[in-house]
Amino acid sequence: MAELTSGYLGLELRNPVVASAGPLSQSVDDIKALADAGVGAVTMFSLFEEQLFREAERLVELEEQFADLTPEATSFFPEVPRAEADAVTKYLRLVERGASAIDVPLIASLNGASHGGWVHSARSLQDAGAAALELNIYYVSGDLTLGGNDVEQRHLDILQAVKSEVSIPVTVKLSPYFSSVGAMCQQLDRAGADGLVLFNRFLQPDIDLERMEVVSGVTLSSPVDARLPRTWIAVLHDHVEASLAASSGVDQPEDVVKYLLAGADVVCTTSALVRHGIEHATRLIDGLEAWLDGRQLTLDQIRGMLAVPSNAPADAYERAGYVSALEKAKTTYGSLS
Repeated sequence: MAELTSGYLGLELRNPVVASAGPLSQSVDDIKALADAGVGAVTMFSLFEEQLFREAERLVELEEQFADLTPEATSFFPEVPRAEADAVTKYLRLVERGASAIDVPLIASLNGASHGGWVHSARSLQDAGAAALELNIYYVSGDLTLGGNDVEQRHLDILQAVKSEVSIPVTVKLSPYFSSVGAMCQQLDRAGADGLVLFNRFLQPDIDLERMEVVSGVTLSSPVDARLPRTWIAVLHDHVEASLAASSGVDQPEDVVKYLLAGADVVCTTSALVRHGIEHATRLIDGLEAWLDGRQLTLDQIRGMLAVPSNAPADAYERAGYVSALEKAKTTYGSLS
């Protein structure tokens, strides 16, 4: 049987299949089910910057409400009746309970887009037992005057602020929408990112023609969505110190294998588990093992086997692939000129 042990963010995982951030980690039972299905690590759903801001505002309101009761009242925050614990406290409790309930690393997730006080919560996540932290910088600049350098610097500032708060590994989940994705990844690598998750999928709105309004929603990824992150993983392999995690487009074991051939250290999936059930993780892992055994190959042998050669100019390599693809398309669909 193939050996599937993999390294990610300095952690040793029993295999390279990781349950990525999503709706399947909202309870201890769900987290345990993911671990029982065999994944190498579980990444929790995200704690959002906006939730942290709301909690900070609530604490200020409490202080103002009770500050003038007595001199002694300024030294404590009286318990305020609540139907349930706030979202931040619930998240921290879930990290604590989830981390102690499974025998694989539990990775907490922070989602934000500004450089502010919310990053201090990273320390609380570490203290709660998170083995690592995924920093999901979900930022779409609507300011048409903001230059690309400013957008990139925002990512670096957020990363460095979070890194200054924790000693656990920090991986950055980023989008593919930079003028130079490779350069951005190398900057994050130099700034201390322990890993890079490629890529975040921006939730782009659609238009409902019947109601004549803009609508938003979430769609599950499909294997075709893997082509872009797979391309960049193949380019970055052996060019950054950070671990490379593949995200988007995983549905079957073959999709896991393709990402590993491109050079991914781990392969993350949520859509496949939502679509087929948590137990599908076992099929992905067993399928990977069967593929390796059937070819008498090891995980170390195939990882990066089809990455862009480290001594090749990546731009020329990609250009050659583009031209070759168009030539093949002509024979299939006729001339495209």
